Amino acid sequence: MPAIKDSHIVKIAVEYVDNTPQMYPQLIEFDQRQPLGAIIQNLCSSWGIPDAESYALQFDGINYVTEKNRNEVKNGTVLKLRFSPSKTTNDILEKLRSGSEDEKVAELKELQVLSADNTFALEFIKEQGLRLIIALIEDGQCEERILELALCSFVQLMEHGTISWDILEPSFIMRNVAFINGSSKPEIIQSALSILENIVQSSNKYALVEKEITLETLLKLLRDATRTQVQQNAIALLNALFIKADDGKRRMLAATLGSKQYRSVINSVITPTMGAEMAHQLYVLQTLTLGLLEQRMKTAMDVQDQDAQEKIKELRRIAFEADGIEPMPDVTARRQHGSSYSSHYKKLGFKCDINPAQDFFETPPGTLALDCMIYFARNYTQSYTKVVHENSCRADEHECPFGRTSIELVKVLCDIFRIGESPSEQGQEFYPMFFTHDHPFEEFFCICIVVLNKTWKDMRATTEDFVKVFSVVREQIVRSIVGRPASLEDFKAKIHTFTYNTITTLRQQERTSREECESTASAIVSLKKKITPEIRALIKEQRLGYLIVGTRFCKYSGGKRERDKYWYVRLSPNHKVIHYGDCDEKTVPTLEELSNKLPVIDIRQMLVGKECPHMKEMRSKKASTPLGFSLVPESSEQPTLDFIAPDEATFNYWTDGINALLGQPMTSKQQEEDFETLLSMEIKLRLLDTEGVDISKDPPAIPPEPENYDFCFDS
Repeated sequence: MPAIKDSHIVKIAVEYVDNTPQMYPQLIEFDQRQPLGAIIQNLCSSWGIPDAESYALQFDGINYVTEKNRNEVKNGTVLKLRFSPSKTTNDILEKLRSGSEDEKVAELKELQVLSADNTFALEFIKEQGLRLIIALIEDGQCEERILELALCSFVQLMEHGTISWDILEPSFIMRNVAFINGSSKPEIIQSALSILENIVQSSNKYALVEKEITLETLLKLLRDATRTQVQQNAIALLNALFIKADDGKRRMLAATLGSKQYRSVINSVITPTMGAEMAHQLYVLQTLTLGLLEQRMKTAMDVQDQDAQEKIKELRRIAFEADGIEPMPDVTARRQHGSSYSSHYKKLGFKCDINPAQDFFETPPGTLALDCMIYFARNYTQSYTKVVHENSCRADEHECPFGRTSIELVKVLCDIFRIGESPSEQGQEFYPMFFTHDHPFEEFFCICIVVLNKTWKDMRATTEDFVKVFSVVREQIVRSIVGRPASLEDFKAKIHTFTYNTITTLRQQERTSREECESTASAIVSLKKKITPEIRALIKEQRLGYLIVGTRFCKYSGGKRERDKYWYVRLSPNHKVIHYGDCDEKTVPTLEELSNKLPVIDIRQMLVGKECPHMKEMRSKKASTPLGFSLVPESSEQPTLDFIAPDEATFNYWTDGINALLGQPMTSKQQEEDFETLLSMEIKLRLLDTEGVDISKDPPAIPPEPENYDFCFDS
C-alpha cells in the first residue's frame, strides 16, 4: 500500500545567495509546520555556517519568506539563503554612516532593490534607516549619484504605506522643490516629482508644494524633459495639485492649460507609443478639466440672473436684427412688439416662447446649454443664423427647434463624456482633440449642432421624431470619436461621413450580422439544440486559451492603484496550474519566469464583485463597474488570490475561464453574447443551401394513408 502523502511537506531547493562553489544547493523537504528558524538552522548546519540567526530565506526575487507568506512555498520552489533583514539593515546603515562614497553607492543600489520587500522595509524603517535616507537627501553636499539612489530608495520605502507623509519637514519638501526648479539629473527630478505628488495627495503640508511649484515649472519640464517618466510624473503632480485646489484655482489652472502655448506642450507628450500610465494621467487631466463644466451643468437658470437674460436676448438679436428689426428703447413700443419677440423665441425653438429662461430649468444640462448656444451664435454667427432661418422657412411640423435640440444635445454630450464623474483608477480613454482648443467642449458642440440640423433634414423629421433623431445623432458622435481624433477638424471631417443614410446602412448591416435566426421553425429549433453543445465547447476553449496567453493586471494596495506596478497571470497549457508573478509594463513573462503557482485543484471557489475581500477597500470610491474577483484556496491558511480586471471584457473572460476550470457554468453577459453570435453564424452557414427556399414554421402534414397499398400495375 503506497505511503500517504503529507500535504504539509513540500520538496524544494535552497541556494546560497553568493553561489559559493563549496555551497552546493540543497534539496530539502520543507515542512510548513516546522518553525522557519529551525529550517534555517538545519540549512546553516549543513553548509557549516555558524550564526544561523543572521540568515533568512528569500524567494527567487526580492521577497523574504516569513510566517505570513510561507504558504506560497510550493513543490519545486527554489529559495535562497541570505542575510536576514535585520543583519542586512545593520550592514547597510553602517556603510551609509561611515563608508566611502563608492561603498555608499553600492549599499544604496542594494537598498533600492530590497526596499520593494515589505518585510525588509519595516525592519529598515524600525532601525531609523528612513531618517538617514532623509538626511542624505537634505545634505546639500551629497553627490548626485548618491542622491539619485537615495531618492529612489525613499520612494520605494514610503510606497509601503507604513509611514505617514506628514512626518516630512518643510526643509525636506523645499529640497525636492529645488531639484525640480533647478537643473538636476532627470532621474533625480523623476523621484522628486513622485515625492511631491504623494505629499500633495497624502500630507497636510500640500499647501507648501502648491505655493512653490508653479504651473510654468511643470510645463517647462513637460517641454524639455528627455525621459517619458519625468513627463508622466509631472502630469501626475499637476493632476494632484488640480484635485486639491479649490474651484477658483482649478479654473485658473484650466484657463492657463487652455492657452495655445501650453496646449502645444501637452500635445507634445501625446504619442502613439506612450505607455498605459501616461495615458491614464492624460485621462485624469482631461476628466478634471472637463469636470469644471459640472457646476454650470447642474445649475438651473435663475430668472433673476441678468447676465443669463442678456444672453437669451443676444441670441434673438443675432438671429433676427439682421432682418431689419431693431430693438425698441421705448417701453410702450416694446410692449407693442412683445408678440414679435415671442414669435422670434418661438422660431428659435424654445418650448416657452413667453419666457425662454424656463427652458434652462432642467439639470443637466442647466445653464451650460445656454453657454454653448451663445458661444455658437457669437463665434459662428453665419452658421447660427443659417440654422435658425432655415428652420423658420419650414412648415411648423418639420422645423428643427434650435433651442430645444441644443439643450438636448448638450445633455447628450455631458452623458457621452461623463461630465462630473470622478476619474477612475484605471481609465485611459482620453481624446487628444480636447487638448487643441481653449474652449474644446463648446467647439465640439458647434460641430455637432450643425450635424444635428442636417440629420434632422435628411430624416425629414417632425417634432414627434425627436427621440429618433437623437438616437441617430448620438450614434454619429459615438462612432466618430472611436479612434480618438487628433483634432477637432479631424472629428468634424469624420462625423460628416456618418450621414443619416450611412448610419441606417451600418445599422442594417450590423443587425443582419448579429441577429440570430429568428425563425421558429421546428427544424431550426432542433438544429439549434443539436449544435448548442458544440458552441458552448468552442467558447470554453476560447476562454481557456485566453487564460493560457495570460493577462497583465495592475497592483493595488489599500484600495489604491500602485503606479507602474504590475503582475502577470496565466494558465498552464495542461489547464492544471495558474502561474503568477510580478512583471513590468511591456514584457510578457514566460511560465518559467512566473515563480508563484496555484494548482487548479486547490481552488475551492471564486468570488466576484463586492463579495471579494479586497473590494471592501474600494467601496468608498466611485466605481462604475466592480471588476474584482478572488480565487479562494482550499486551505484557510492560504490567502486569496485577488484580481482587479483592467476592463469588463478581461473580467468576463477570466471569470468564465475560471468557472470552466472549476466545472461551473460560464455566466458572464459576454459569454451569452458570444454564444448568440456564434449560434446565429453557424445556423446561417448551415442554411446557405436553403437560400430562396421558404422554411415553414411547422413541418408539412403527413398525408392520410391511402385506401390500399396495391401499387403494383401491369406493364
